[in-house]
Amino acid sequence: MNSQSLSYAERLFADYQADTASVPTEWRQFFQEMENGQDFALTPAHRNGNGSGQGVAPPPAALAAPPTEPTRQPPAPHVALSGAHTDYDERGEDQLKWVALQERVDQLVRNHRVRGHITARIDPLKQDRPYAPELDPAYYGFSEADLDRVFSVRNTEGPVQRPLREIISMLRTTYCRYIGVQFMHIDDLAVREWLQFRMEKSQNRIQLRRDQQLRIHRKLTDAVIFEEFVQKKFLGAKSFSLEGAESLIPLLDMAIERAGDEGAEEVVLGMAHRGRLNVMANICGKDPRQIFREFADVDPELHVGRGDVKYHLGCSNEFVTGSGHKLHLSLCFNPSHLEFVNTVAMGRLRAKQDHAGDHDRRRGLLLLVHGDAAFAGEGIVQETLNLSELPGYRVGGAIHVVVNNQIGFTTTPSEGRSSVYCTDVAKMLQIPIFHVNGEHPESVAQVLQLAMDFRREFQRDVVIDMLCYRLRGHNEGDEPSFTQPMQYREINAHRPVRESYLKHLLKLGGISPEEAEGIVAERYQHLERELASSRAKNFVPRRDMLSGDWQRYTGGPESEAPDVDTHVPHDMLVRLLEAQATFPEDFKLHPKIARATERREEMAHGKAPLDWAAGEALALASLAADGVRIRITGQDAQRGTFSHRHAVLHDYENGSVYMPLAELSDDQGPVEIHNSPLSEAGVLGFEYGYSLDCPDGLVVWEAQFGDFANAAQVVIDQFIASAEDKWRRLSGLVLLLPHGFEGQGPEHSSARLERFLLLAAEDNIQVVYPSTPAQLFHVLRRQVVRPWRKPLIVMTPKSLLRHKQCVSSMEDLSAGKFQRVIPDGEIENPAAVRRILLCTGKIYYELREKREQLDRKDIAILRVEQLYPLPTAELIECLKPYHDGTHAVWVQEEPENMGAWRYLRIRMGDQLFGRFPFSDVCRPASASPATGSKTSHQMEQDHLIAEALGV
Repeated sequence: MNSQSLSYAERLFADYQADTASVPTEWRQFFQEMENGQDFALTPAHRNGNGSGQGVAPPPAALAAPPTEPTRQPPAPHVALSGAHTDYDERGEDQLKWVALQERVDQLVRNHRVRGHITARIDPLKQDRPYAPELDPAYYGFSEADLDRVFSVRNTEGPVQRPLREIISMLRTTYCRYIGVQFMHIDDLAVREWLQFRMEKSQNRIQLRRDQQLRIHRKLTDAVIFEEFVQKKFLGAKSFSLEGAESLIPLLDMAIERAGDEGAEEVVLGMAHRGRLNVMANICGKDPRQIFREFADVDPELHVGRGDVKYHLGCSNEFVTGSGHKLHLSLCFNPSHLEFVNTVAMGRLRAKQDHAGDHDRRRGLLLLVHGDAAFAGEGIVQETLNLSELPGYRVGGAIHVVVNNQIGFTTTPSEGRSSVYCTDVAKMLQIPIFHVNGEHPESVAQVLQLAMDFRREFQRDVVIDMLCYRLRGHNEGDEPSFTQPMQYREINAHRPVRESYLKHLLKLGGISPEEAEGIVAERYQHLERELASSRAKNFVPRRDMLSGDWQRYTGGPESEAPDVDTHVPHDMLVRLLEAQATFPEDFKLHPKIARATERREEMAHGKAPLDWAAGEALALASLAADGVRIRITGQDAQRGTFSHRHAVLHDYENGSVYMPLAELSDDQGPVEIHNSPLSEAGVLGFEYGYSLDCPDGLVVWEAQFGDFANAAQVVIDQFIASAEDKWRRLSGLVLLLPHGFEGQGPEHSSARLERFLLLAAEDNIQVVYPSTPAQLFHVLRRQVVRPWRKPLIVMTPKSLLRHKQCVSSMEDLSAGKFQRVIPDGEIENPAAVRRILLCTGKIYYELREKREQLDRKDIAILRVEQLYPLPTAELIECLKPYHDGTHAVWVQEEPENMGAWRYLRIRMGDQLFGRFPFSDVCRPASASPATGSKTSHQMEQDHLIAEALGV
């Protein structure tokens, strides 16, 4: 029922008065309750009576919008409430009028909950806010006389019935003051009412004790004085200051305090540049001396060819709450690709939780600090939000804080996004979005308390959009008035938040002017002492890359890494393979998988050679049996894109799942294999972050096709390949990238091997292209067993997964090791060799097959299995049997400008070790990796093989 149904209701009421039995039962009950004075509420569905949404009459003075809001013309009041029927008494008419008015009150209440944020005074620069007619009482036809009428207010704190004047005051204070809330998009009624109750109970105000107010003031002072000090002492230096958004510091302080009180042990922060140095100094506890020394740049010998700018660095420290609770605080390093740190930080916290056995995700807090332009503009934000509720990636909810400067570099919001708010992408989740005026620290405190309460209750993300401004340009060398003269005229005349909050406290008597001045003086003196100390010759910068769980691991050159034994006893391999072919009695396998299981049994007993899937499964199982944590994610990772892995099985009759790798023994290491969402950058960032806090595990990301790593290039370039050089951080992450030219077109051929080789320097990564199951087995085990920790890039096959020649024996696993170069064991007389082919991966089998067809015993084929670090010593050893001057040819499937050829040519020149003339056989240089025609591919491949063999 709504106001459009009024005439219908009036007719029913007339019929009811004439004969109560003449109306339907539900209406009869309704009218009886109304006559008995019982309260009730109708479903609100009101619209303006004339449908225009426009009007001319001003609202009653008592209902006018707050004076700080722009004035707009309200819509016309509603049409008369009575209809054509008057054959009932005045009491019934009054009751129906009250029903219609109550329905309008219900709609007014709901619209404040849905749309109150539109007119909330959340902008510290006091720019015009939109006019929302549905929040204006005049829109509903309420007059001054209606203000003292009593109406029902359902689902709110306080009396169910209260005067309209009081209802409006409560709504405006709660939803239209310095906090705007978007929460009515949440589908779950219980969650909405949980939020609604807490906001309306307090009217979105927090009652702070004096000590809490003083702590906020002190943190604001810390933030302000730090920025002022840096600006004065390092004139013109880039710092990406926090000025204009200093409320971030008390916000983070309160969040960490609260997390500690709730039992958290780990807090991980991810943020971009703005305010980063301030957060390091005033939240993370980084020594100001070290920050000042980085500004002075007095240690150039430490940073030749390495290091990063100071506002990209990370840090970690212990944080002690007011109650004495200790938390470990980690601020993640982050390059200029702002939001890409989000899932890295998320992965780090997940690893810390897993390491601590915190499977309920209760003992850690993820804080992600964003910029407004980046939050709206970078797609990695959506990927981060999408991961938040997935079982393989959940961390118990993150607190997202958007430092909303209302500008991106020089780009205004109207140029930078198509949405009303920069946070609108977050409405994809069932979470609240709080918009708060950063100039009102106590409103910020209220929002933070609500956010922490919500996260604790529902373990979901929360978004806090803190509107503020940027005092200076994008960096301290920019002149912002070039592009935003009006905005910066307002900003330059604006009073800093610390001053306005201090004025508020002075008015309350919470602090004296002398106390405030003393705090300022003390902070200045402290920073002066730290600056003087930073200039001392005996100052030693803190270098803590390999602390904590990383103490047993090393970086540096591979030549200094110890060689390790990666074989596994034969009996153990048999047991592990049998265990992966054993299932609960009532588990019904898919018929095709049942046949594959039978083949596994044959492999275990030596009746069939090991295929690629078996080699991989035994590597994982043997590590898990040793207590190593295994984590593999990627699109279709459980089954495998090419249906080879089947690590997680599904009952053919009821869909239940079973993972044999997790059922090896009671004391095995945990095994997680998750299908990821259709995301590369976000998921790879997550796994990279996970590897940073899981040095003793095997952490693997598998691309559906190797080409898909293209979509994660920022993570590869800015984190994986360069983190050791920039930030002195190691990672043992493994990337499995299916690679091989098989006529599937340009997007499913190349994992862009050349890009990884271009990034390779200073032994920063490992790039391998194994050609047998045993090689994969040993390289995966080597990644964990030896203490040398570098990211491992594996070019994995597609057609070789089931190739009859791509097999290994149990002895290859039980007695062998990873061979960086595999010599040609089929050459009986090296002296007779006239041509040496060097290759890697799948093409070896095609070259070998063609050589056998031609019966060419004068051609040797060597496989370079590790391309970086380039195994020079092993290559020299494998080439020893051959005569100087023998023609050496690098053979690859990729075009000449791709693959490994140009990398090798630069490294080797035109003479291989000064002994062998060195040339190539490749596809011609091309702008695209491969043809889309399978027939053309085969023609190219045949020509390539023939040329390599000199046919």
